[in-house]
Amino acid sequence: MSVERTGVATLKGNPITLLGPELKVGDKAPDFQLNKSLVEAVSLQDFAGKTKLISVVPSIDTGVCDMQTRRFNEEAAKLGDNVAVLTVSADLPMAQARWCGAAGVDNVVMLSDYKDNSFGEAYGVLIKELRLDMRSIFVLDANNTVQYVEYLSEMTEHPNYEQAIEAVKALL
Repeated sequence: MSVERTGVATLKGNPITLLGPELKVGDKAPDFQLNKSLVEAVSLQDFAGKTKLISVVPSIDTGVCDMQTRRFNEEAAKLGDNVAVLTVSADLPMAQARWCGAAGVDNVVMLSDYKDNSFGEAYGVLIKELRLDMRSIFVLDANNTVQYVEYLSEMTEHPNYEQAIEAVKALL
């Protein structure tokens, strides 16, 4: 049974419970198993040696999640080959692929936590009541040490894009 964190997040002002630990700068990032498709899974090792910006969204088909993913897609084009920009949600891989095609998003790697929510639990963003991952940002260095983290306290708000990008640039 994982840690339950209450009083740290809301959805439109209503309290929600996050499962898993709160990661902090300096922590070793937990490995994960996420799906690129229904059959293809990836782990942290698939991005070895790269700086990783992990943008977590509850569902790609909502307004803020859409804008967040588009913004990091634009930034990814400028950050170069030593940076992997990953968007994680609990959406099915087919829904992610459909959204990317419609949005023209091709610089971020879309990854799905739909199977067992193991990413959400390992990174402390799994919403108990909804089985979705809470909006958050993680920047990991090439050695998978957390260098920046933002857990949003209200699901419908935007993350601090500038701070996340600056954290990535500081590692280049």
